[in-house]
Amino acid sequence: MRAALFTREYPPNVYGGAGVHVEYLSRELAKKIDVEVHCWGDQKSHTGQLEVVGALPWSEISNGTSGKFKAALETLSLNLTQIKDLAGVDVVHTHTWYASMAGFWAKKLYNVPFVLTTHSLEPLRAWKAEQLGSGYAMSSWIERTAMLDADAIIAVSQGTREDIVRAYPEVKPERVHVIYNGIDLDEYQQTSDDTALKTYGVDPEVPYVLFVGRITRQKGVTHLVDAIEYLPPATQVVLCAGAPDTPEIAAEMRQKVAEARKRNPRVIWIEKMVTKREAIQLYSNARVFCCPSVYEPFGIINLEAMACHAPVVASATGGIKEVVVENQTGYLVPFQPDPVTGFPTQPEKFARDLVARLSQLLADPARCRQFGAAGRKRVEEIFSWRSIAGQTVELYRFLIEKSKEQSHS
Repeated sequence: MRAALFTREYPPNVYGGAGVHVEYLSRELAKKIDVEVHCWGDQKSHTGQLEVVGALPWSEISNGTSGKFKAALETLSLNLTQIKDLAGVDVVHTHTWYASMAGFWAKKLYNVPFVLTTHSLEPLRAWKAEQLGSGYAMSSWIERTAMLDADAIIAVSQGTREDIVRAYPEVKPERVHVIYNGIDLDEYQQTSDDTALKTYGVDPEVPYVLFVGRITRQKGVTHLVDAIEYLPPATQVVLCAGAPDTPEIAAEMRQKVAEARKRNPRVIWIEKMVTKREAIQLYSNARVFCCPSVYEPFGIINLEAMACHAPVVASATGGIKEVVVENQTGYLVPFQPDPVTGFPTQPEKFARDLVARLSQLLADPARCRQFGAAGRKRVEEIFSWRSIAGQTVELYRFLIEKSKEQSHS
């Protein structure tokens, strides 16, 4: 069996959870079947049963149009480039709307099953209009077109499956399969190494609250920054936050952090995406990890923290509720989302509720150790990439056999 995976992100060009997912899934799949990854970027490699082929994005748009809808236009161009040579492929599998049309067209041209993994849903991310401008209408059309045509849709959580059926009622529920995200259990392990902490000015002797993620409305980092003023005085807060969606949210983040530092000089902002080795050190030495996302189909970042024995305080939303177990691996903080934007209708209350749980763990290191051990155990039992790759291959086989039966009938 040969599978073609389509993605925007692939190492070294990874900035979000979908890129992490494809990196590890492709590696594990290649232990079972032949895999070719078609990604964006100047890269080409062939190792064992894993082949990687990159396609270069536009450097500029010839008519002078720039900025927000460039990504939507280059998506269509690159998806066409990615499907020009798929000889011998048995199944195509796309990740995020940036690659969805490649699967749509490949199904038509090569007569192979089309699998789509959704890592988020455009109808539930109204704030993307701030990032993509009128390109948001294009990204929504791309996602919808692919969703309705895919032979199978993989939802990364039960919550996401429910969202798919609700957002796209034309999709038959039996076409939606739940296969969780995973974690490399050998790579993500607790370490006592604190070199990265010292590099970034984090005091290893002082307990700290940790955030790791992109600067985007979805990740809710500005709500955590707003919450800092309610934390116990001089609480060390480490914000490992980079890759802002827009200049506007970057400026907003910068202003909020500056205000927070006036009240608490122990706010440390690492304004970039750190290496895996550095992230593992930050997780391992944190008193508590905070994930204040307002929308999260799965939340792979919580798996990374739990694998490193960090207790988690997270928003009770989406797939996070299937990863973090209340009062066992951490705490879930409810909030009331606005039906249009998805943002908290009472942002100050949400910030204070986050602080209540964070403060509780900051003051209770024994419970933190208990939650951390339980989190590691849960990750080992449920979220290994070996299990996830096995489920994915079984779905491929089912679709390929079904396609053969239909062609013979």
